[in-house]
Amino acid sequence: MSRVFVVDDHPIVRAGIVGLLETEAEITVVGEAASGENALELLADARPDVVLMDLRMPGLGGVEATRRITRGEYPGSERVPAGPGVLVFTTYEDDEQILSAIEAGASGYLVKAAPAAELIAGVRAVAAGHTVLAPSIAAQLVARVREPVEPVEAPRLTPRETEILALVAQGYSNPSIAARLVIGESTVKTHLLHVFEKLEVSDRTRAVTRAMEWGILP
Repeated sequence: MSRVFVVDDHPIVRAGIVGLLETEAEITVVGEAASGENALELLADARPDVVLMDLRMPGLGGVEATRRITRGEYPGSERVPAGPGVLVFTTYEDDEQILSAIEAGASGYLVKAAPAAELIAGVRAVAAGHTVLAPSIAAQLVARVREPVEPVEAPRLTPRETEILALVAQGYSNPSIAARLVIGESTVKTHLLHVFEKLEVSDRTRAVTRAMEWGILP
C-alpha cells in the first residue's frame, strides 16, 4: 500500500487528485495541504511514502518545501525513519522550474496534463524508490544536456555582493548578515537583488547554486 500526501493550493484540483488516487486499491491518501508550510506541519503525523507536490503556491513554494522534506527539515522528522519521496505534479514545464525541483531532491516530475494512468504509475514508482520524469520533461533535459556549450564570461559580483552571498550559502538570514557586517538589513536586501539580477535567478538557493556553477563561490 502506497501512502500519499497531496499538496496543492487549488481546492478543486486537490480534490480531483485525491479522488483519482483513492480509486486505486493499492494507494491511500493520508493527508492533504494547501501550502508548503501546512504540508511540513502535517507530514510527520501522516507518514506518507510519497508527497505529491505542486510548485507555485502562496507562501512557501513547492521547490523549497521539497528541499526541506528531502533534507528532513520539518517538525517531527526525527520520528520518521525514512523520509518520503517527492513527486512534483504541476502545470509548469520550463527548464528553470524543472532543474530547481530536481536540485531540491524531487524523485519525479510530472505535468498535470498527463494521463491519469501516468500519475498512478508515477506514484507507485516513487513509492518504490524510483525516479520518474514525464516524457516531455525527459526530452527537455536531454536536449539541454546536448546543447553545445559556448564559453560565457561569469557574471561579475562586487566584493560586497560576493561576501553577502557567501554568508547566505552558510545559512545566515538577512538580519544575521546585517548584524555580522554592521550594515542595514535593507542594504543586504538591495545587494541580494543585484546578485539575483546578475545571476538571472529569483531566489537565494538558486543564487548560491548558480554562483557555485560559475565558480564565484567554492
